[in-house]
Amino acid sequence: MPRTFDPFQKLNALEFFSFFQPATEATSRMPALDSKGNRPLQMTFEEHLRALVYFHLEEHHSAQHLLQVLEEDDFAKSAIAPENGIKKSSFSEATNSRGLEQFMYVYQNLQAQASSILPKQHPELGDLVGIDGSLIDATLSMHWADYRKKSKKAKVHVGFDLNRAIPRKLYLTDGNGAERPFVSLILSDGQTGVMDRGYQSHQRFDQWQNDGKLFMCRIKASTKKTIIKQNPIASDSIVFFDAIVVLGTTEVNQTQTPLRLVGYEVDRVKYWIATNRFDLTAEQIATAYKLRWDIENFFAWWKRHLKVYHLIARSEHGLMVQILAGLITYLLLAIYCHRQFNERVSIKRVRQLRIKIRNELRAGVFGKPPDSNFKEQELHTVNAST
Repeated sequence: MPRTFDPFQKLNALEFFSFFQPATEATSRMPALDSKGNRPLQMTFEEHLRALVYFHLEEHHSAQHLLQVLEEDDFAKSAIAPENGIKKSSFSEATNSRGLEQFMYVYQNLQAQASSILPKQHPELGDLVGIDGSLIDATLSMHWADYRKKSKKAKVHVGFDLNRAIPRKLYLTDGNGAERPFVSLILSDGQTGVMDRGYQSHQRFDQWQNDGKLFMCRIKASTKKTIIKQNPIASDSIVFFDAIVVLGTTEVNQTQTPLRLVGYEVDRVKYWIATNRFDLTAEQIATAYKLRWDIENFFAWWKRHLKVYHLIARSEHGLMVQILAGLITYLLLAIYCHRQFNERVSIKRVRQLRIKIRNELRAGVFGKPPDSNFKEQELHTVNAST
């Protein structure tokens, strides 16, 4: 096996542990996960978290694929798997019946870490949160995941920080779960929800305004509009309409509280955006809605490159654990790419990280760190391999 000529180079070689360090910091303060019986845990939470992050990072195709790697791959066996290995039954029990509180804690902690260091792309637009749902193909045995006859799906509802390009809050339902009720749950004070036409509801527009929720929602072009006040429009703008209106038909579905409606055109497609953001220009509202596509890109990238929807669990609990692990992996990548390259997450940087991890294996520079002190482990691993 090839070895590096410079032994001091090994001090910077533990790329996986460097990448994983923000999660290690988060686990040091989380609620403890203890065995509920006399039998000790076959896999600690930290080992479980490392395994699932490794699953997503390396694009494994199934739980069986991951377990085979943890058993046969030198790096994974030494640095990721429990000391005595892990059997399929123990891994399944860990995923489907425990650790949800701890995964949620780590996710929220990493989200806070990422928010504190990642720059805002458009700070002048305020705190923008894209809101959307994504369907997950389920098996017929997943009886809780109602969708259609002979078809099972689950749905994840996500709030996505459009300025920093990272996920925020999330909820899991069956595939038929309504999306509009989650807007109020996802949005915090001062945040503006940015949504597509599936969230149009005149009754909820009124409710959100009464509750002090800020929103921008695309509406159908055919929606009836009653103009209360017309706002001036620049002649060279993509905006063709800006007014205070009420939407809908009187005594049928008309909004009770006036709101702002902005219309703009891009590539011969007209967009109508209903909002209660009166502080922005019409062009800024158009820019904010364009950013909503980032959540669509996130879902597509997340599915394709981290294999988040390759099921390793069948229960609602287990699927939520898997989704949280996928989000944790993405947040770790966001922090890593910013610190290492001052960039956002990209498949180019993810591939570089994977290559560095494999190069560590070739150089014989790996080992499992104690959960408490990463820097001490770096030194311990170097001394052990020289």
